[in-house]
Amino acid sequence: MNAGAPGTLDLGKLFAARLHAVRTRPYLATALFALHPVESRHVPTMAVDRHWRCYASPAFVDRTPVEELAGVWVHEVSHLLRDHHGRSDRYAREHGLTGPGERLRMNIAADCEINDDVFGDGLVRPEGAVEPESLGLPEGELMEEYLSRFRLGPNTLSLAWLDCGSGADGLAREWDLGPDGAHGLTEQEREAVRFRVAQGINGRPGHAPKGWRRWAEEAFHPPLPWRELLGAAVRSAASGSGAGEDYTYGRPSRRSAGLPGVVLPSLRRRPPRVSVIIDTSGSVSDAELGSALLEVTAISRAVGGRRDLVTVLPCDASAQVVHPLCQAEGIPLMGGGGTDLRTGFTRALRALPRPDVVVVLTDGQTPWPDTRPPCRTVVGLFPRQHTWDEDGDHTPDSPPGWARVVDIGSASTSRQR
Repeated sequence: MNAGAPGTLDLGKLFAARLHAVRTRPYLATALFALHPVESRHVPTMAVDRHWRCYASPAFVDRTPVEELAGVWVHEVSHLLRDHHGRSDRYAREHGLTGPGERLRMNIAADCEINDDVFGDGLVRPEGAVEPESLGLPEGELMEEYLSRFRLGPNTLSLAWLDCGSGADGLAREWDLGPDGAHGLTEQEREAVRFRVAQGINGRPGHAPKGWRRWAEEAFHPPLPWRELLGAAVRSAASGSGAGEDYTYGRPSRRSAGLPGVVLPSLRRRPPRVSVIIDTSGSVSDAELGSALLEVTAISRAVGGRRDLVTVLPCDASAQVVHPLCQAEGIPLMGGGGTDLRTGFTRALRALPRPDVVVVLTDGQTPWPDTRPPCRTVVGLFPRQHTWDEDGDHTPDSPPGWARVVDIGSASTSRQR
């Protein structure tokens, strides 16, 4: 798709399309009206930057019906609301990805996250909109999960034109007006817009698709300093030496060349597996259990969005059923008795394949294993004014020195003991 011949941007048509988008998706009204349109012949269709400017090709606007333009408005603002630029930057750093090709792949994955349920119900699907089904991918997944499922190849050649701007993949363009350009939103203004949209969705949950409801619920629980530290601790443990590493014959070692007739395996990284032990004893409140489920979702993001690699194990005095992470809200946290998380460690480490990282979410009122587990351990501690044993017999020990500890709820809270 090309930008087309020079012309003047038809703002009247563009604003009519935005109004149509607001009528069909009223919960997005605050975000849609916050976007400032900018005429640009550098974009194939429409694109956004991270400062909430919407770049529009005059030729594209001229040839596209108002109903389809409304769908493009909703699509582009979805990139910004879902922080696809920030998430793309984090994914690129964590996986060592560079170059415009990888950013195109992120743009495609972000489009798949948006487009699987954003159209219909009065909103026309724009021509050429990328959907997971067209790439043989399942619906309902996050951008990070789609990134782990496909690579650029023959089935994506037709998408080489795609460019939703730096607001979609985090890579600055030469035509971006940048942070000092006119009509950009400040960070505080951007967060205020997100919060207002999330309020509208949560206030009338039956009027928004599942993907938007999931986003709105998470938007009401923004990253806090301790949550960022917990995610960083999990990522550090998952990327440490030995975690997520195994020998494979799929690609023989280069040392095989020096041993004719002998094929040596090579050491390759695989996605790390994480087992989350949640303290469900009587000393942990319902609010803290709800917070624990939010942390499970954050932990899945910390390991690249692979929810299939995260298991959840509720535990009080004994370990309960191990649950794979599909939807955190569907995990029953049964318990209410005393606390002995050693049983949780035993159960988690017996799993096959064995986890690379064990994350424990607890108030700390528990005995700990006597020996260091054969994998890295991160402990998230719920705050307590005083420390006492539930049976009144003794004061439990602090988490052992081999665990990375993050105090949940505090401002400066990460420490290696």
